[in-house]
Amino acid sequence: MLAPMLTPLASAFAAKPADIAWLVSAYAVSYAVLAPLIGLLSDRIGRRRLLLPALALFAADALAVAFAPSLTFAIIARILGGGAGAALTPTAFALIAETVPEERQAGAMGLVLFGLTLGIATGPTFAGLLTDTFDWQAPFIAVACGCLAVLVLAARILPPSVARQGRSLKASAARLLDGAILRPNLCKGFWLGATIAGFLISGEVLRNRYGLSTSMVGLSVTAFGVGLAAGNLAIGRFTIWAGRPETVLVFAIALIFVAQSTFLATNPSLGLAIGLLALWGFASGLAAPANTAIQASRAGSDAGFVLASSESMNNGALLVLAPIVAGWVGRGDTVGTAILLGVCTLAALGVNLADRRSQPKALPCEAN
Repeated sequence: MLAPMLTPLASAFAAKPADIAWLVSAYAVSYAVLAPLIGLLSDRIGRRRLLLPALALFAADALAVAFAPSLTFAIIARILGGGAGAALTPTAFALIAETVPEERQAGAMGLVLFGLTLGIATGPTFAGLLTDTFDWQAPFIAVACGCLAVLVLAARILPPSVARQGRSLKASAARLLDGAILRPNLCKGFWLGATIAGFLISGEVLRNRYGLSTSMVGLSVTAFGVGLAAGNLAIGRFTIWAGRPETVLVFAIALIFVAQSTFLATNPSLGLAIGLLALWGFASGLAAPANTAIQASRAGSDAGFVLASSESMNNGALLVLAPIVAGWVGRGDTVGTAILLGVCTLAALGVNLADRRSQPKALPCEAN
């Protein structure tokens, strides 16, 4: 949502667009620190007891930002929002694993990913239109209303929480050092952190290059979300063609590098730039479920904790990259931004290639 809003938010808080990126970084560091602990907590107290308060806290976070008296206050509010976010996505996947029959779990998880994709696809558009039509506060108020609506629905349909005794933090953390778990976690941290940081500043790149209004920036960066949805829908067929998700991931990360670098380092026409955003999103839509499938199939009973820890790694990378690239783009240094994000993406590709060589070819198929 923030992709087309950096300049309006900077004006509202009398700050630079690079300073506004800390709204993302504050969320990311809170998410990164709390996700593993919240993942373990959800195993012990149950999913419903975490999901409902998290939705309420997310709504409160959005309202706090909308009516923040200063940027510092808004950044502190985003720390609370990061804690709420850390309780949502990993817990939703864990809930599916518990309540949906095994033969339908992949489809159910695909719906969750498609919901996330819809948010990415429509968030920039609605944020841009609401900002131009009303003001910068309107998108945050809309998010709060949406969270409260989902909270009411969730309170009706979520099954009761089931408390259970899980493994100790020490025992679960030891799994993270296993190479079969560590390599895909590192891979996802590198490419996804770079992709989210790049998408965050994509709107400013379009604004600076082509003089677009906030609403037009929002409509333009929606191409990334459309491509992302197409990648989500195509992952099943790509995996059948490739034979294993590791192979799909190699192709997807390479495509991310090409599309991302071309978008940032060159000066294409507006139409081509939008096409590159769509291609970048498509590659990311392939990479995310492929990487998650690899992690989940290898984690076994520790899947919830492993996936939550992976979220921490992603957000840790975003925490480092977002302020840097926002500052560089603010100075017009898109080539330097392309190099930095390209190095991260190539690091992910290298880790994935090493992981692919270390795993028996039959492992992913057996896991499925």
